[in-house]
Amino acid sequence: MKLRCLLVDDEPPALAILASYADSLGLEVVGKCYNAFEAMQVLQQKPVDVLFLDIKMPHLLGTELIRTLRNPPKVIFTTAHKDFALEGYDLDAVDYLLKPFSLERFIRAVNKITPVEITSEPAPPEVSSFLYFRIDRKMVRVELEDILYIESLKDYIRIVREVEKPLVVKKSITSVEEMLPAHLFMRIHRSYIVAVKRITAYTHHDVEINGLELPVGRIYRDRFNTLKFLGK
Repeated sequence: MKLRCLLVDDEPPALAILASYADSLGLEVVGKCYNAFEAMQVLQQKPVDVLFLDIKMPHLLGTELIRTLRNPPKVIFTTAHKDFALEGYDLDAVDYLLKPFSLERFIRAVNKITPVEITSEPAPPEVSSFLYFRIDRKMVRVELEDILYIESLKDYIRIVREVEKPLVVKKSITSVEEMLPAHLFMRIHRSYIVAVKRITAYTHHDVEINGLELPVGRIYRDRFNTLKFLGK
């Protein structure tokens, strides 16, 4: 039986890394949550064997979440803050992973719950480095690493690249968002998806890519979280 895990982190890239590690070990991910309140809902609806839980999150800390649960699952804390370690172990945490942590360290934590047989280091899930888009009756290949950002133009999108000219494709931005790897691209506005590694500066309200400022929409602000994942 697969170990059923729930992943909770307010930082999209950190959540993507957890999901990648869990997939590498064949764990069953029953949910991915961006805050403690989302996690509460999943815990009420689905059986969970282990909770991979960030601590420093908006509104309710991970440690506070555990205290609200009558019968919490096994917990592995994942955080960038050393000062919560003692409190974490007081809550009978299985392990305390300090960000950034490696796949090997993740495996050691999981092994404290159930042994994981590994003959060689698992590779993260394969992600295609390109996508094809239909443009003028042709399928045009677009390398993901060349994309700066994608802009919605109602029924079309504009793919802005570093060197080559932008491409206009008849497609919704939501459908493209589903095609893109979540650890490489982030939706920051109803009209914009950005390549995370292309961000050169940011504020709570906008990001800068290639000298251009793009707005961060209000409903995306919590997940964007002012890009704390770059230094948290």
